Amino acid sequence: MIPGAPPPSLPELVRVQDRVSFIYVEHAVIHRDSNAVTATDARGTVHIPAATLSCLLLGPGTRVSHEAMKLLAESGSTAVWVGENAVRYYAHGRTLSRSSRLLEAQATLVSSSRSRVAVAREMYAMRFPGEDVSGLSMQQLRGREGARIKKVYRAQSERTGVAWGRRDYRPDDFAGSDPVNQALSAANSALYGAVHAVIVALGCSPGLGFVHNGHDRSFVYDIADLYKADLSIPIAFELAAQDLPDLPSATRRAMRDAIHSSSLMESCVRDVRRLLLGSDASPQEEGVGEDADIVMLWNGGSGAVAGGTNYADGSHEDVDW
Repeated sequence: MIPGAPPPSLPELVRVQDRVSFIYVEHAVIHRDSNAVTATDARGTVHIPAATLSCLLLGPGTRVSHEAMKLLAESGSTAVWVGENAVRYYAHGRTLSRSSRLLEAQATLVSSSRSRVAVAREMYAMRFPGEDVSGLSMQQLRGREGARIKKVYRAQSERTGVAWGRRDYRPDDFAGSDPVNQALSAANSALYGAVHAVIVALGCSPGLGFVHNGHDRSFVYDIADLYKADLSIPIAFELAAQDLPDLPSATRRAMRDAIHSSSLMESCVRDVRRLLLGSDASPQEEGVGEDADIVMLWNGGSGAVAGGTNYADGSHEDVDW
């Protein structure tokens, strides 16, 4: 029995949009002290309130106790196992949502070419405010996005004085890239971690993407692309312009601060719900309000009946066995 207060019930948990975005830990032992996760290394022990944490990125050299993982699960915090400098994703743990409403909407939308293109156009429209993209094909949308990103890279290069050639992502040789590409990899990985935490906390599938396809994090890349031009790319160029002894760590700290100051977690929740639910994404339903731990039984068509009921007592003749 773990001493201290019992874990909070689902309605008492901090909403995902109000949580700390992510914390990256490497070469440490992760354990539990009452309702806090502890990270211990040669420098000492840090206590992390689990109920306010969205995503714990576990890097190389970390050892995690059973009780720590239990607390993270009870608190609806996502544990993500990543590679060095958080540039590789390996696995994640259980998350906050108990409802399948958003997942069902996502699966329905991605299963139809017409609705999938409509969601993809909406994603691009969010990046091109004031432009009409309703008549553009996926090929045209990709071309316009590619031109936009090239323009963003050039603008940031001119603003910071950092030379820019091309995007050079080397997950197997992080140090082999130039500083700005290292910073971009670290910044984007931090962004992916935060977005991944929101997606799974809301009960969505990271793998069911609308623009990206065929990868277990396709939807993560879809949503993260909404924010790169305003968040990870400027930060990467700004830090690459400085002579920093530990560029990846500095980049993650800068991303953490920017995610907090820009209210990215709240924006991400709102954008995911807007894309999947449209006009049904009412503000009062955001967070855990719709995620009550209730199991329903499919009743054919689009109907559902309550679970936990024995329907063999003769009082439910309308149920089709």
